[in-house]
Amino acid sequence: MLSKVTLANTDLQVSQLCYGTNMLGWNLDQDRSNAILDKFAALGGNFVDSARSYGDWMPDAPKGASERAIGAWLKTQKREDVVVATKGGFFDMRVGDYRNRVNPTDIASDLNESLDHLGVDAIDLYWLHMDNPETPVAELIDFLNEQKAAGKIRWFGASNWTADRVLEANAYAKANGKTGFAAVEPFWGLAKPNEGNALQQGYQLYFEDHGAALKDAGVAIIPYCAQSRGYFSMLEKGDVAEALQGFYDNPANEGRFAAAKAVAQRHGVTVAEVVLAYLINQPGQVIPIFGASSPERVEESVKAASLKLSADELAELRAE
Repeated sequence: MLSKVTLANTDLQVSQLCYGTNMLGWNLDQDRSNAILDKFAALGGNFVDSARSYGDWMPDAPKGASERAIGAWLKTQKREDVVVATKGGFFDMRVGDYRNRVNPTDIASDLNESLDHLGVDAIDLYWLHMDNPETPVAELIDFLNEQKAAGKIRWFGASNWTADRVLEANAYAKANGKTGFAAVEPFWGLAKPNEGNALQQGYQLYFEDHGAALKDAGVAIIPYCAQSRGYFSMLEKGDVAEALQGFYDNPANEGRFAAAKAVAQRHGVTVAEVVLAYLINQPGQVIPIFGASSPERVEESVKAASLKLSADELAELRAE
């Protein structure tokens, strides 16, 4: 069972793991989505992560397919029992709008659509999906505080932002008596990416290489790609998906994979559990976002929360 923690800087009680819902509503139909979410809740999970844009890459899916699937499931739950996070400010793929939309006007549009898709009055944790360095942090923090005051969002965070911009935004908030970013959602998992190849697939700012300044900043870290897209499990089976071969073409992974196997054998668990536990056991508050396409996969992933790793083992996994 997953235990709950208070998300830093907020009053939100969230599970140790967050379920990432990018497959719901298009790859997984409503019945399968409900089964997965039901299993997650039964195991103590209450924290789900989505985005206004999830599913929009599939022309036959409804706009905001993931959020709509969550919204349909929420009708079977007590709203206060579920912490819903979603993101806005990404490209609007349905109309081919690929300009940077991280500005108050476009985010307001995304936020209102997310509220409608989810069927809720307020979003518990609202992420800016990306950054726009041309938009001053003051404009964004002021806007997000206005939405908080209006009751549309409870707390907010930044995804795919540089550490410097997050710190700048929170310094502005503190100096002006406003709420700042409570959390960040970075790209982070045990397997290290080939940065150039990963960037071509839209993954940037790998946290271990670019987020050190945030580790002591008092914000919660809620990483996506927390299972390294299953890379080490595929390596163990000798069958790495072609799309991941270049993505994780990094010499550091040879040592990290060997360490993951050694730690897994020592604890009598799977490599997949070690990969997720690597983040759960980090210093500070780290709540990984995991993916699962079936209730059985949810159950397997939740096992990682009970695996305790020492500081020496974390260093071993980093292949230091």
